[in-house]
Amino acid sequence: MHTLVVSVLSFIVVLGIMVVVHEFGHFAAAKLCRVRVEAFAVGFGPRVVGIVRGGTDYRINALPFGGYVKMAGELPGENVSEDPGDFQNHPRWQRILIGLGGPLANFILAFALMAGYYMTHNEVPNFQSQPAVLDWVPAGTDAAIAGMKDGDKIVNFAGRENPSWESISALVQGHINQTVPYAVERGGQRVTGSFLFRDDTKGGHPDFDSIGLLPNEQSTPITVNQVNAGTPAYKAGIQQGDVFLSVDGHEFHGLASMISYLQAGKGAPLHIQVQRAGKVLPVEITPVKMEMAKEGAAWRIGFTVVPPPSHVEQMALLPALVASAEFNREQSGLILNVLKGLFGHRINVGSLSGPIGIAQQTGQAAESHDAGYVIRLMTMISINLGILNLMPFPILDGGLILFLLIESIIRRDVSLAIKERVYQAAFVLIILFAVYISVNDITKIAMNH
Repeated sequence: MHTLVVSVLSFIVVLGIMVVVHEFGHFAAAKLCRVRVEAFAVGFGPRVVGIVRGGTDYRINALPFGGYVKMAGELPGENVSEDPGDFQNHPRWQRILIGLGGPLANFILAFALMAGYYMTHNEVPNFQSQPAVLDWVPAGTDAAIAGMKDGDKIVNFAGRENPSWESISALVQGHINQTVPYAVERGGQRVTGSFLFRDDTKGGHPDFDSIGLLPNEQSTPITVNQVNAGTPAYKAGIQQGDVFLSVDGHEFHGLASMISYLQAGKGAPLHIQVQRAGKVLPVEITPVKMEMAKEGAAWRIGFTVVPPPSHVEQMALLPALVASAEFNREQSGLILNVLKGLFGHRINVGSLSGPIGIAQQTGQAAESHDAGYVIRLMTMISINLGILNLMPFPILDGGLILFLLIESIIRRDVSLAIKERVYQAAFVLIILFAVYISVNDITKIAMNH
């Protein structure tokens, strides 16, 4: 019951903030275009308290679920007067700007949240600043060709003695397509060699997975955080808190290492030793190919891990802004890849989370007392809200913008009767989709319990 209450309350708070910010974007754009805003409301239902200024009722309503902006003459079929302040009496480009205001506000919020996070509570995994120890070196990678092996401690890289993973990352970027001398400590002996980093990143960050530099992220084996319903791990009986002592005899100390091992195995069954409640259990799991937002189709077994130990570092303003921009760019790309996968039938709709799934995630974030987790989740929800509202679907902001663009091209308004039928059909489809996603969320929760 406690978890349920926390999930519901956190969902109301988080989604409320996102929606109010979204509506404020519309409100600000409307005011900029001199559209008469009749009400800017936080919440729905009866008015509890408020103040009227400049013809706008700034109000707080009884039901704390988001908010809304009411502009004069904005609804299809609404009687439009000759009042120049009415929404429909403004040029289409201004109405498009007002439609864009909401999603833009969500993007600005996401950017500000992550910039503030990097400046005040930037969590950095401890292993990045610690001695560089290799957890797994896949065969055929540059590291393997250079003679590196699992468990090697890199004691010299490109002339840098006892480098950390953080410094190795910087050194790799500075030695693209160059031969780099290295030395590792192996079995108490110093072994030297040379390493050629071939640039396959096209100007991006070094892809340590592809070149074979997979770090030992923690002193203990990986621990399961959450198991996804219907996946091979779930079907094999893997549970939250399980410790993967070994996979085919290999002990992995980082998720990246295990994922790389799965790709190398190409779906071969895994023989795993799992520790649960002090007992060691043998488990066999056969990976399946899943469509991933970032990696595309990849071999997975369907669980997340407990993150490695971390510490807090505070960034200066400019680096924080750059890091926030990069985080938002990456997350936006992931969301767009998911949408492409859905329309291309490469990703199952059932893998999406609806209101219930989001409530569960916000509840977990609230109970974790992890500020970084909360901020990242809020950022991703805000980006999602912004992108989804830009989709050219009636009722959404993107649908309004699409109609306005069509009207601009044909130089006349689309028939009101056509608009009403389209909006009615869209409303029914959205309700059906919401019900389907909610039922799917409930099913996943039930399976995980």
